[in-house]
Amino acid sequence: MIKKAFILAAGMGTRLEDLTADKPKALVKVNGKPMIQRVIEELKEYGISEFMINIHHHGQQLIEFLDSKNNFNVAIQISDEQEELLDTGGAIAKAGSFFAGNDPVLVHNVDVISAINLKALFDYHIKTNAIATLCVRKRNSSRALLFDDDMLLTGWTNYKTKQFKWVDKPQTDFESFAFSGIFLVEPVFVQHLPMTGRFSIIDAWLKMAGNNKIAGYHDTSHSWFDLGTKEKIAEAEKHLKSNHIG
Repeated sequence: MIKKAFILAAGMGTRLEDLTADKPKALVKVNGKPMIQRVIEELKEYGISEFMINIHHHGQQLIEFLDSKNNFNVAIQISDEQEELLDTGGAIAKAGSFFAGNDPVLVHNVDVISAINLKALFDYHIKTNAIATLCVRKRNSSRALLFDDDMLLTGWTNYKTKQFKWVDKPQTDFESFAFSGIFLVEPVFVQHLPMTGRFSIIDAWLKMAGNNKIAGYHDTSHSWFDLGTKEKIAEAEKHLKSNHIG
């Protein structure tokens, strides 16, 4: 099963406006509880006990918050990006040593709440023998990942700008899904990253998918929320309250 998780928490959170003026996005509360706490507690329920969290904007506040909670009684390492924000791909490359070992590592955005079954994701990942398995959903989004009939990554698009990026050549037979901000990778994934410095993980997936199996896992669980804006936080809070979730 999954033992380790890397939580991407270094984003500036600019879409949250005044909520992140004096604190990191990870400490913005959703129904009274900071995002980072929600993610850690959720992942702990699946038996994950080792975490790495990257920090940037007001990063010291996040460190102090974790200390005040005794790291929620799990092992937590910090990947410090306070001097330079590395984007999602660069963050994983910088934290490469954390991915070493024999078991897949979960990567989870801090601003996501979901009902995904991580055991089902893990089982699918093992079955497909992929180097990375991306959790995707059928939902309205201007940007999408594109997969072939075997649910292997074949491209990316921004439907609003009509921009396409392909793993190989342009395709006409594909299915589009929205990325859920959650994915599972093999330890060797970091060694195959094709870029250095600051870069997007999506660009890395597209470059890697020509020689490595990048699979999509279609999550059909009952709920998923992106917490990137005040409006989306309000939607998530309404769901949590109506379902009596703390």
